[in-house]
Parts: sequence; C-alpha cells; structure tokens
Amino acid sequence: MKMPGLDLEFASLPAPVPVWFGRVTATQWVDAASAVHAHGGRLVALWAGCAIHSEAISPEYIRARAIFVAYVTLDGLFWLELPLQADATYPDLSAQFPAASRMQRAAADLSGVVADGAFDRRPWLNHGAWAANHHPLLQDPQHLPQPEPGALQDYPFVRVEGEGVHEIAVGPVHAGIIEPGHFRFSVVGEKVLRLEERLGYTHKGIEQRMTQLPVLQAYRLAGRVSGDSTVAYAWAYCMALESICLTQITPRAAWLRALLLECERVANHLGDLGALGNDVAFAFALAQFSRLREDWLRACKGAFGHRLMMDSIVPGGVKADINAAGLTQLLSCCDAVLTDVKKLYDVFEAHAGLQDRFINTGRVRPELAAQLGLTGLAGRASAQAWDLRCDHPFVPYDQLRVVMGGHTRGDVGARALVRFQEALESIRLIERMLREMPEGPVSTDVVLPEQPSRGAGWVEGWRGEIVVALEIEGADQGHRITRCHLHDPSWQNWPVLEHAIMKDIVADFPLINKSFNLSYSGQDL
Repeated sequence: MKMPGLDLEFASLPAPVPVWFGRVTATQWVDAASAVHAHGGRLVALWAGCAIHSEAISPEYIRARAIFVAYVTLDGLFWLELPLQADATYPDLSAQFPAASRMQRAAADLSGVVADGAFDRRPWLNHGAWAANHHPLLQDPQHLPQPEPGALQDYPFVRVEGEGVHEIAVGPVHAGIIEPGHFRFSVVGEKVLRLEERLGYTHKGIEQRMTQLPVLQAYRLAGRVSGDSTVAYAWAYCMALESICLTQITPRAAWLRALLLECERVANHLGDLGALGNDVAFAFALAQFSRLREDWLRACKGAFGHRLMMDSIVPGGVKADINAAGLTQLLSCCDAVLTDVKKLYDVFEAHAGLQDRFINTGRVRPELAAQLGLTGLAGRASAQAWDLRCDHPFVPYDQLRVVMGGHTRGDVGARALVRFQEALESIRLIERMLREMPEGPVSTDVVLPEQPSRGAGWVEGWRGEIVVALEIEGADQGHRITRCHLHDPSWQNWPVLEHAIMKDIVADFPLINKSFNLSYSGQDL
C-alpha cells in the first residue's frame, strides 16, 4: 500500500481496521508529513520508542531510539517509524501539524529525543520530578533507578504586554476531585487575550509500567489510562494484541464490545449535558441529567457487573456475556432515557437564557479546527466530519450504519447539540444490538507469537479517536512488552481550547472548558 503523494510501500498490519506500517528515512519523514497535509490527512499520534535490541534484559539492556508517528487518511491509519542516530534528533512536524508540538515535548522528556527545528522545547511532563538527563523510557524496566529530582526552574509562560493587561493564574490545584492543571490567562478587564495551559502534573509512569506487565494482563492498566474511557482504551489495547496474535474474535464478542462502547458514550454525554446546564446556572438540567446518568450506570452494572464496565473487555473477547435480566433492564432504561433526553433537548432549545450563553461562546471556526487538528465530538461540532465508526466501520458497525452527528458553528451550543445527537444515536444502536446480536461464544484463546511483533488498535471513543501502538518481544524473551503507546484525543484538543477562549470573558471559561471536557490523565502517561 502506498500513502497518497509518497512513493513508499507500507505493509498491512492484520487488524479489523486498515492499518499500515512503514520504516522511513529522515527525508521520507518530512515528505510523508507534507503529503498527508497536502491530501487533507491528519496527525493522530507521535511518540518515541525503541528498535527491539536486547541481549538479555539487564545489565546488557540496550534501547536504540526511534520516533514514530501515526497519520490518518481516507485509506486508513499509517504508522511510520524513523530510526534515530546517536544524536537522537528528527525533523520537527509542528509546522504542518501544530498538535505535534506537545507530543514532541513529551517524547523529549520521556525518551530524550529532540525535534530539530522545533520552536517550543520546554519540558512538558517533567516538572522537576527527575533530572533533565533522566529519561524514564530509556531505563531498564526490570531495574529502574530512583530518579533524582531536578532543579526547580521557572516555567517561561508567554507574556502578553500592553496597557491594562494583567494575568490570572488558575490551578494547578482545583476544587473538588478534578485533576491538576494550570491555566494562565492574560486579560484586559474581563476579556481574555490569551490562555496558556500547563499540564502533566501527575505523571504516572503508565507507559513504563506497561513494559513490566504480562502481555495478556496489561489490558487492565490500559483501561485505567482515563477512567471515563475505560472501554475504549481496553478495546484498543486488545485490538492491538489480537492483531499481533492473528486472533479473530467471535461475532458475538464484537457486538458485545460495541454495546459496551456505546453504553460508555451515552453515560459520558448525559453527564456532560447536565454539567453544561449547571455552568449557566440552569440547575434543573444538572438534576435531570444526573438522574438519567445514575439510572443508566445502574443498568450498566446490572448488565455487565460494573457501573463503568471496567475490565469487561479482555484479550480474545469479553469477560462475560450479558444475562437475560440485564438485557431486559438495559432495554427498559433505553426507552426511559430516550424519552427524557428528547424532552430535555426541547427544553434546552427553548431556554433563552441558556441559548444566550451557548451561542457564539467558545467558537472554533471550521478552518481553525482543520488547521489545529481538532478531533472527536468537538471536531464534528466544527465541521470536521470524521467518525471511525462511519469512515472505517468494522464489525458490528459495518452492519449498523452509524449516523454521524455534526454542526458547523463550532461553539458551546454546537458541541452540546452534537452530544444530544450522539446520545440519541447511541441509544438507537444499543437497542438494535440488544435485539439483533448473534448467538455464540464470547471469547476465544489468544496465542502469543514466536517472533517480535507489532500491532495497532484504533477505536472511536466518546471523546474521539483512541490509538494504541503495541510492540512485544518474541517467545525467547518471554513476550515482554517493549513499548505500548496509548494516545488520547485530548492531545489534539487541549491546544484548541486555548484558541476557543480568546475574546470571550473569564467567567465563560468553565463553560467552554466543560463543552470540550478533555482528559488530564489521558495525556499524562
């Protein structure tokens, strides 16, 4: 397979979605970025890793560094590897794809690779927790040294100067249970001139920990990258592993996985719609959507044994089949929630005060969304018509014919409308799956390969595309995970939030922020 505009052959990876892998030179790395950009493709993920070179894990442990990137075109997902020389530098991609900037900074922190020519080289994940010359992903996972804290340094936020300009610093510690993140507002009066974010305060070492876990058990950690997307992450990890093992899951298992994913989507949209109402002092919406979400989560627990459906997806299929009582309860909940969500949509549309706060607030115009790579539901609200379930549908989505939600206005109101559209569509899909699901077993054995292998998982979570890139050693090395990169769509969308708030007022930031509802945890691995 050739990438559009690039004379380079890519090898197909066995997966239910079209995934292609190729090793490139530095020149081809640049050419590929230009070709993808010219043909309207998108950058999905960028991460550092290693070529698989290990004699015996310690003390002869060696990691030859490499940089990887994943692009999406109409043909599928293209995974490129650029092996790096001793200087560990590679060409910067942020000129074509601005979303690459923070990913490149994270790769520098974790693996010591540097984007040559990058404008922004500030640390992203390293907040002084380890020395500047300590790179967690270069360490022997079996003999990890205790990193020495680095010297505390002032983070050089971009300064905005002029008459009447002042700064408002918010966070990193917030009220309630929200994860830490720092927001630096430059304002004149109430108008926001610039917002700059600083995240990565609770670096958890997940990608290092993945290399210490058995391949068949690591799905549990994948499902804890971002708790509101546990189904999507677990499915993406299992898809990557199953593609490595040439495992074909049963039709019923595939339908059950999609059922779990759509239940997760509904739960999050219900919660967000209530929170959006609350942020404009419409407490009625919070009360009603909180009630609906609680009913929904209880039905999920009855059907799958866990309110958030954590650990329900396992390598080879699903942990357990849905029972008759759970199926009946979920169907009944679908009917009740569908009726109430339609009524609440009419209430939202007719509420003048709510619409006044929603319309034209936090607007991201389609051309800016395309330039910055806005993705997922936020992207669809800004005319970025992409949904993996529609564009590259696999079982059972190839039979369900998902109707993609979307809008062109790109403001808080549009993002709320897309949530309504997707919640209603997911309930329709759930009802069909519960009634039409094929019979049969729900799991199959997974046999690990003899040779070192790689595979990718690609799933449309409720927030957007989740990609898992997995590399494992062969049988002689105990099938150890050498690298597992787990990518959240928040990497693309956090920078867009900085643009969405411009020229709005400070008091609208909680509303705009909630309309995106991005994951702190998902980009702090």
